[in-house]
Amino acid sequence: MSGKLSGKVAIVTGAASGIGRAIAERYLQEGARVAIADVRGAAEAAQALGPSALGVTMDVTDERQVDAGVAQVVSSFGGVDVLVSNAGVQIISPLVDLSLADWKKMLAIHLDGAFLTTRACLRQMAAQKRGGSIIYMGSAHSKEASPLKAPYVTAKHGLIGLCKTVAKEGAALGVRANVICPGFVRTPLVEKQIPEQARDLGISEAEVIKNVMLKNTVDGEFTTLQDVAEVALFFAGFPSNALTGQSVVVSHGWFMQ
Repeated sequence: MSGKLSGKVAIVTGAASGIGRAIAERYLQEGARVAIADVRGAAEAAQALGPSALGVTMDVTDERQVDAGVAQVVSSFGGVDVLVSNAGVQIISPLVDLSLADWKKMLAIHLDGAFLTTRACLRQMAAQKRGGSIIYMGSAHSKEASPLKAPYVTAKHGLIGLCKTVAKEGAALGVRANVICPGFVRTPLVEKQIPEQARDLGISEAEVIKNVMLKNTVDGEFTTLQDVAEVALFFAGFPSNALTGQSVVVSHGWFMQ
């Protein structure tokens, strides 16, 4: 199959559902072979997506699982050209009530996971000597803050720093690094937040959507899975180092730079 990513191999973490699944589907449409890496549901998702998809069970906070998962992809597909570090969770809590365990869990999944998958893929890309693209799933919260999301905001800001460092270290290898920063996308993660924020803020779920989540967008619309997947395709297929180390906000104008 021909396409913008024809002949490329991609690993997408957190790809059994949500944004990761949408990116995997878009990459497959453009001719890539895609490893669906997730802590659960990877095999089922890959089976549904067809023969160019490979299910890889991976807890991104587990060093052995990450290294073994990347090795499995290399064995099956012959290399790695694109990493989308997308796996993430959300915990809503006032800082004063947040447990250290939840703080560590959030940072581990978002930052340890990004580090471990980056390290494994960067090593492989260096050995291949054919360049590559590493894409982090940040958030508008990589640039901005909201109440009740201290560890999430901290982690998403951290991905910007990791991306810039990887862009500098990867340049000699032809490896680019970028961050996608979506606004509110109506994924299961966001669906879970709506009643939680309604409870914590003492307002209705409709008010959370209109007056909290989408208040500062230009059109009152959620960012879509397709919006994010198109940016992921753009970064993965970009032909030079001109955009490396950059982040792009995809938020219907919720945050502007």
